[in-house]
Amino acid sequence: MSYREQKNYFEKLNRYERKFKGKEAEEYKILLQRHKDEEELDKLSLERLKQLYVKYHVNRPKQSLDDLFKK
Repeated sequence: MSYREQKNYFEKLNRYERKFKGKEAEEYKILLQRHKDEEELDKLSLERLKQLYVKYHVNRPKQSLDDLFKK
């Protein structure tokens, strides 16, 4: 994984940081510190980051404004 993709994961998870509890919060802080030190994450760390992303980031489809004005 490139550093750019890693950065995108951290940017999106930043909004959900306050929702992390216990072990998740601790792991996220460690991963974030490694990211700030400009290290590339290893395979296991990257998988954990992806798991957090899938668990907390909900990608909802945008509603069309046309639907609001239909009769």
